[in-house]
Amino acid sequence: MAKEILGKVPVGISNRHIHLSQQDLETLFGPGYELTVRGPLSQTGQFAAEETVTIEGPKSSISNVRILGPTRKETQIEISRTDSFALGLKPPVRDSGLLDGSPGVTVIGPKGRVTLDKGVILAQRHIHMNEEDAARFGVKDKEMVSVRVGGERGVVFENVLVRVRSDFVLEMHIDTDEANAAILSNGELVEVFRN
Repeated sequence: MAKEILGKVPVGISNRHIHLSQQDLETLFGPGYELTVRGPLSQTGQFAAEETVTIEGPKSSISNVRILGPTRKETQIEISRTDSFALGLKPPVRDSGLLDGSPGVTVIGPKGRVTLDKGVILAQRHIHMNEEDAARFGVKDKEMVSVRVGGERGVVFENVLVRVRSDFVLEMHIDTDEANAAILSNGELVEVFRN
């Protein structure tokens, strides 16, 4: 039996990136340092910074990892599974901010380095939406839905977390591995339905 489509959402592909605490930012770039805005992201108040860092795992390192602002309470690194193999890490799939039990890395900036004991995750695929979007789709915050991608390499993504907040802009976030597997580009529309 065909499942009822709740609606369509645009896709935002998330490259590897890092969110820094203010303390770690200052260790890496110097006391009182403030991030330089490179450009706004789709979510209100979020931006890509000009600054990048190197992350160093047990096996290798990845340079030019973009910092996203503004600063947060805890430093968090979001990578793809492909990145995790290169770094020699086994990060869990997690919602943003749930860092307990995740592996750490060493983060290297121009003025210093920070060795973290946790913070590296594979981001749980999720959909940002505000309360009006949630009402229209008939879903609630923290609900899990499925998403269908059409096309030559059509797939169904299950266990997609719904995140509802008044300042969120409607968009599904997946990482580069997921997007490449489905031949998806930023802004393409995908169908949301119940698990």
